[in-house]
Amino acid sequence: MTQNTDIIIADNQDITCAGLIHACMEIGTQMPVRVEDKGALVERLAAEQRAVVIMDYTLFDVNDIDELLILSQRFADTRWLIFSEDLSRDFVRRLLVMSAKFGIVLKDSTMFEIKTAIRSSINGTRFVCQRMTELMMLAESQQEEKTALTPTETEILKDIALGMTTREIAEKRFSSFHTVNTHRKNIFRKLGVNNVHEATKYALRAGLIDSAEYCI
Repeated sequence: MTQNTDIIIADNQDITCAGLIHACMEIGTQMPVRVEDKGALVERLAAEQRAVVIMDYTLFDVNDIDELLILSQRFADTRWLIFSEDLSRDFVRRLLVMSAKFGIVLKDSTMFEIKTAIRSSINGTRFVCQRMTELMMLAESQQEEKTALTPTETEILKDIALGMTTREIAEKRFSSFHTVNTHRKNIFRKLGVNNVHEATKYALRAGLIDSAEYCI
């Protein structure tokens, strides 16, 4: 994309639109066009060869993330900058995984970040603002902490994946059946698995055992 890319602002708030227009003009884009509903947006995109849509997802006339993804597929040469007050981590994660055409910038971002986000979208590259990046990283860190196994649980998971029964593991560790069974339940809960097969697949993916050991 080039500086001649059309900028379409899909936002229903006058003051937000005024601020976005000001930011666009300061970085040297063409005068942005504002649309106030989905019908007008689709009509405008159908008439453009290339465009960047700056959209307030939480306020604009779009039903859900699936509809947003369908629009991005329908208009293949369009980049999308989601510019909103607040977005859930699950929404952002899915959007970024499903398509490289979307960037994210929150309304409390600095003007420098907002301008950088617009430039990046025009140039065809993804931009995710610092605050949302930090929120995503925090969520990943919390998930890792939630699923982190203790050294004892890790050793028991290895034994489970190698086909040992709870009683066999208890004898090996000189522990009671009840103690090992409690560890087993905690392991399954932390990993979000329901049976030995799923736990074994996790152990293989995590490199706790290799396929040769598993086959034996």
